[in-house]
Amino acid sequence: MSSFLVHPLTLRLVSVVIAFGTWEYLGRIPISPAFPTFLETMSALWGMLMDGSMISVYPATFQPLLIGLIISSILGIACGVFMGLNHKAEWFGAPVFIVLQSAPLAALIPLLTFAYGIGLTSKIITVCIMSMPVIVLNAYTAVRHTPTSMIEMGESYLGSRRQIIMKIIIPAASPVIYAGLRLGAAMGFIGAILAELLITPTGIGDLITYNQSIAEYDKMYAAIFSIMVFAVLFIEILERTEYIFFRPDKRVTQ
Repeated sequence: MSSFLVHPLTLRLVSVVIAFGTWEYLGRIPISPAFPTFLETMSALWGMLMDGSMISVYPATFQPLLIGLIISSILGIACGVFMGLNHKAEWFGAPVFIVLQSAPLAALIPLLTFAYGIGLTSKIITVCIMSMPVIVLNAYTAVRHTPTSMIEMGESYLGSRRQIIMKIIIPAASPVIYAGLRLGAAMGFIGAILAELLITPTGIGDLITYNQSIAEYDKMYAAIFSIMVFAVLFIEILERTEYIFFRPDKRVTQ
């Protein structure tokens, strides 16, 4: 019984129940006329799923999101690994990405709109500038902190530079690189929604702003809730693939 109570799935379920219960309680007080209860939001979500208004907007949201995440993952991991292996690249690139990670990048969105218009390109770039810094810095940190003893062991067995990188450094760094991908994906979802709210109202961002403008707050929160669910599921899938391909020792406990 005690093992069931401390099982990760049980703890997750309890945390979800507490969060939704708190949401329902605060909505019934209410803390604001613009804050619906959890049940009202779920009812609105069901209605939007049934009439197709929710499903129809997601292709417009997922297109820049997926393209941006693919570009950010490929370029981000490549840049991070290269910076970790090359000191000159580290000196040049690390300060740039550290500044990008700490800067309020949402303030750059109007500049992107001015430079690239209100089309797909601006939205993809927004996703990239939100997600790439954290992917790059995680990959860079993972490579730089590969245990020196493992590298020296590879050199003692006369391993070539390429063999040491591919068979020692990359496998040792992969858990942290994958953590960076999960964080980058979360930032990518934020970037995609920011692009739809600040560049041009399309996709789920259009649904949010429209329902806000007509004071349909239950539908507005339903749209926000749906994108949060998609983000959580996407990150969970990334985590599961990490356990399958890179950390099989963790499968039993997850």
